[in-house]
Amino acid sequence: MDHILVIEDDQRVHKTLRRTFEPEGYVVEGTFDGNSGLQAARAAQPSAVVLDLRLPGMRGSDVCREIKASSPNLPVIVLSATTDVIDKVTLLEMGADDYVTKPFSPRELLARVRAAIRRSSRPAIASDGYRFDDVVVDLARMQVTRDRQPVALTAQEFKTLVYLTQHPERAISREELLKAVWGYNSYPTTRTVDNHILRLRQKLERDPANPVHFCTLHGVGYQFVP
Repeated sequence: MDHILVIEDDQRVHKTLRRTFEPEGYVVEGTFDGNSGLQAARAAQPSAVVLDLRLPGMRGSDVCREIKASSPNLPVIVLSATTDVIDKVTLLEMGADDYVTKPFSPRELLARVRAAIRRSSRPAIASDGYRFDDVVVDLARMQVTRDRQPVALTAQEFKTLVYLTQHPERAISREELLKAVWGYNSYPTTRTVDNHILRLRQKLERDPANPVHFCTLHGVGYQFVP
């Protein structure tokens, strides 16, 4: 039975979410401030977290970052008021998986939480490698084959591929990839990422002009789809 942790300081929202999730078979736990919410996330090991951004004690954005630092595969769905300054890049920097703006549709939130749990429950990547389509990524040997034939990748292409496969179906900004793969703290250009994605498509996609694995999310960045 899936367990939903709601971190929200409005008791009316808690009641609405209980009425939404519990009839669908979910167990709902609620906390009302950022500090207790973070503690509950660490102790209860929920299936997903529904997180308000405006919280007493600790900001929702900081709670999200702390949760993702310790449990990167735990889905976090953000609730944000329409007056909150929030965009997709900000959400990516926080590590959130999805967001819904207030006032929200309970059914829409339910659908988004279900989808996030479904994505997170997919089998974890093996410690020694990863496979998609006819491509095999051997992490131990730092080798890639396609249809059993070796594929030559540069070191940065390989690092980019590994980072993407470790975060399947998650929206990843160019800035995040630059920081994770190149270690930049300031970003001279995001074309570096675009060029590496282009080369990965040319080497690993069946039809590079119409990619199905290394997908562009316009205005956001990229998404790896196994």
